[in-house]
Amino acid sequence: MKIYDWPTGPYPARVRIALAEKNLLSDVEFVPINLWKGEHKTPGFRAKNYSGTLPVLELDGGLFLAECTAITVYLDALAGEPTLTGRTPLEKGAIQMMTKRAEIEMLDAISVYFHHATPGLGPDVEVYQNREWGLRQRDKALCGMHYFDAVLRKQPFIAGEAFSMADIAVIGGFIFATAVKLPIPQECEALLAWFARMQERPSVRAQLAIVPPKH
Repeated sequence: MKIYDWPTGPYPARVRIALAEKNLLSDVEFVPINLWKGEHKTPGFRAKNYSGTLPVLELDGGLFLAECTAITVYLDALAGEPTLTGRTPLEKGAIQMMTKRAEIEMLDAISVYFHHATPGLGPDVEVYQNREWGLRQRDKALCGMHYFDAVLRKQPFIAGEAFSMADIAVIGGFIFATAVKLPIPQECEALLAWFARMQERPSVRAQLAIVPPKH
């Protein structure tokens, strides 16, 4: 398998953590696509992924899978334990629901804030910015953090009783929040305690230790 990504990108981090959890890292060749140079927006890359986003998984025969959730579902079915997408119908549904909420309420909102209300990837890549929209999404992400804090006051993991794809999505949100210097509210004690536990997992610790390439 070949994965096109950028080593410190918060979305690629989700797939890298999933690969580590599934013990599949040795089966993958990583191909860096430089976000800061806008390589993900070139016609050549868009031929692999119409959306022009990372990561993208290339399979034998020239097939491509984009979107973190889709890639993780594929990887989870490819290998055995531990499962990241659930065993029972209820677990699977809850994990998909909470993963989507992690994206909408936190990760994607921080992404909009980054691209619109900060310098983002620079003027050569950020051809349009709407600062007001970016700041609104920053506030939405902060509300999302409070939501997940409330969830974690009732259960040990984002989607229930076990680590899953939903936890990985929120970890991606933490990585992005750190990159844009958006602090997690200190009153979100359960969320912060959960992330401290997540950093004890080798898959997460290894990803956080990656040094950003120069740009």
